[in-house]
Amino acid sequence: MEYVIGILLLCTFFGLAYYCIKGHNMMIGFLIMAVIWTVLPLGGTLFTGSDFVANNPVLQFGGDTDNPLIGILNAIYQSAPEDRGNILVNVCWGAWFGRVLLDTGIASTLIRRTVELGGDRPMLTTALLNIVTALIFTSMSGAGPVIAIGIIVLPILMSLGLPKHIALFTFMGSVAAGDYLNPVYFQQYRAYFLTPEQMPEFTLGWYTRQWGLLALVIMLVVTTVMTAIYLKRNKVSHAWAAQAPAPAEAAPEQKNAPWYTLILPIVPVLLNILLNFSLIGGFIIAGMLALLLCGKLHQKFRANCALISKQFFDGVVDSAPLFGFMLTLAMFQSVAKYASPYFEVILGGVMPTSELVVCIAFAIFLCMGLFRGPLSLAGCGAATVGVLSNMASFSIPFLYAVFAIPTITVNIGSCISQSWVGWGISYAKVESKDFFKLSIPNAYAAGIPLYIAAYICMSGLGAQWYL
Repeated sequence: MEYVIGILLLCTFFGLAYYCIKGHNMMIGFLIMAVIWTVLPLGGTLFTGSDFVANNPVLQFGGDTDNPLIGILNAIYQSAPEDRGNILVNVCWGAWFGRVLLDTGIASTLIRRTVELGGDRPMLTTALLNIVTALIFTSMSGAGPVIAIGIIVLPILMSLGLPKHIALFTFMGSVAAGDYLNPVYFQQYRAYFLTPEQMPEFTLGWYTRQWGLLALVIMLVVTTVMTAIYLKRNKVSHAWAAQAPAPAEAAPEQKNAPWYTLILPIVPVLLNILLNFSLIGGFIIAGMLALLLCGKLHQKFRANCALISKQFFDGVVDSAPLFGFMLTLAMFQSVAKYASPYFEVILGGVMPTSELVVCIAFAIFLCMGLFRGPLSLAGCGAATVGVLSNMASFSIPFLYAVFAIPTITVNIGSCISQSWVGWGISYAKVESKDFFKLSIPNAYAAGIPLYIAAYICMSGLGAQWYL
């Protein structure tokens, strides 16, 4: 019977992958999976052999309450979402800080100054814009900020002569590069592997020094080099420059933010990395400085309060879908441990237990991070995490890096199932196949060196060298 239940669970796993590929709501998807994975493993104990249950203590209905089953259900559907509160708080303040950078004009000023520095050299300007975009998105997160920056950067790239599909590809790749050091995403993704009690042991500062900064550089360099290669194969086009609106229709000239505020986007990250300073404290300090130095707090106290409240509201609205996703994901992650004994029966002889083999396998099957597939933490990768982590004693930093690559490089930066990539394709009027022809080769070109770096820096051997 345990084989039958294992096969049924495996079918639901692939069902979730299909659900993700079709672009359905992820919050509802994980809620449905949490219910199914509660019923099958726990209900299966009534039909499986006593030896199977005896050899898997997790299925023995232990608990602190008089009714152990109620204790398990409470842990899955109440305690697990509650434990994600610290992550969601960081997301809220990070979203507010992103809104501040947009409203003060700091982000747009950084981009305009970069274009001035690059002059009339398209590839140099593109490389500089990629660097600045990556730096901006070490702090900003979510679809709203990506779209807000995209409507500035994409027309500039196209006016420089980049074909629209190459402009979109290089912009999305640089956004993904910055996400490797984004504290909001770091907090979100490490929750897949850690309990709240373990989280202080795996810090953003350690991760950045050990692998995160190197991952950002690899992704950024590969994307820029691939952009240069693609440009060699394509004719230069200035179509967007020719379509610029007439002067009468032009938007009023935007005022640049003061030059000394341009460092503020990376202040929260630097404070956390160098001083292990609170992320929320960093967001508040940098955000309030941005508002003050850019003259946004010149009104009366009540008006200033209303401004900050509105920015916080807008930021939370931008991140609202993520909140529901994270809360139902917590339920699914909590229940996955009850499914792991059945998966071990089916896949125990197939799943890799060597760190080197895992890196090679994930590098080969990187494309399975597309469409929120089984390697993407933004999709059904949570199920793969549960299966893999319960079958071998991999270190948490290693697992984080292994799954971050298909999640960030492939899903966030290369796939049309990501909301802002879908927006970019519509905005730039690019065919999906033309974007994939650029983004998928880039995902492998960046993913292979990223896995090499992950094995060297984040495996057991890498951690030993570090310590």
